[in-house]
Amino acid sequence: MNKTRRTRILIDYGKATAITMAEFIKEKYSIEMISEPTEALTMIKVRESAQNSLFYLGEVLVTETKVRVAGKLGIGLVKGHETDLSLALAIIDAAYSADLPETEKWQVLLEELERAGEDAIAHRIQQSARTKVNFETMNQ
Repeated sequence: MNKTRRTRILIDYGKATAITMAEFIKEKYSIEMISEPTEALTMIKVRESAQNSLFYLGEVLVTETKVRVAGKLGIGLVKGHETDLSLALAIIDAAYSADLPETEKWQVLLEELERAGEDAIAHRIQQSARTKVNFETMNQ
């Protein structure tokens, strides 16, 4: 599982799980804090489809953390003011970079989180579709 997919799963479906995973690493390994959770504004770049040109849509608040675990750098970047999640993502990223043995067990956990999250979204879409009005049948 690549870093982008892993991070998306943890942010979208498993914030509490990410914090628990990071606590597990904290208990076993020394965490060197390179950069405390820091808030910043970053520009959002968007591609305009008609002329295929890039422009900046605006700014978004992000929280960024950098740590080192077992000699490997980890970065956690999350939208909004979420210092705990940013720190957890940085620790998890460093754990994967260091190829710690605990990360092998997380693969199944992450896949289960993704499956459960997607099932919940599909269920909400299905419930919403039941209340959808069909205007073609109203005119008859």
